Amino acid sequence: MRRRSAQVCLVIGFILSFIRHVSTLSITVTDTECVYEHVIYKEDTITGNVFVTTDHELFWNSDHPGIDFTVTCPDGSIVRALKGTSGDKFVFKAPRSGMYQFCFHNPTSTPEEVSFYIHIGHIPNEHDLAKDEHLDPIYVRIAELREALETVSAEQRYLKALESRHRSTNESTRKRVVFYTVSEYLLLAGAGALQVMYIRRLFGKTAAYGRV
Repeated sequence: MRRRSAQVCLVIGFILSFIRHVSTLSITVTDTECVYEHVIYKEDTITGNVFVTTDHELFWNSDHPGIDFTVTCPDGSIVRALKGTSGDKFVFKAPRSGMYQFCFHNPTSTPEEVSFYIHIGHIPNEHDLAKDEHLDPIYVRIAELREALETVSAEQRYLKALESRHRSTNESTRKRVVFYTVSEYLLLAGAGALQVMYIRRLFGKTAAYGRV
């Protein structure tokens, strides 16, 4: 029993040791904002998504171009770039270890609320197995399953954010339809009242001329 408990603890510790970093941030972007994350191992898998949570459907005449998103590796080269996006996912292998820069650029003066999720995961390779005799191939498989679960979790977060924005857009559209409908009825009622007043005034003048 103790041996099994020790094995379970070893597996859990192994999995946790290869969860490099998970971050979920909410950023207000007015011009350019950057986030920095350190990648320990080359070939680590970096996954995430960026999502503009501001509902520009609320601004009736808004034609917003979206935001620009870039990922720069430690040597200064750009490894990922998204232009004019309102929401997208990304995944890539780190070409080298070091500090990575994730930048958001808003080309307009309208502040943007951006939701940013990033996960840095590490799966041991043959070199890791050679260095540590306690690493069994089954642990590598467990780490792979852990990364697969994290990918599914990230996809669920993205779909949930997308659903939330669509729901907000539908609600704002419904409010605009109600506003336009009520405004149209008020204008029609006002136009009808003016027509009645004009006709009464016209007939009043006609009756006055008849008496003269």
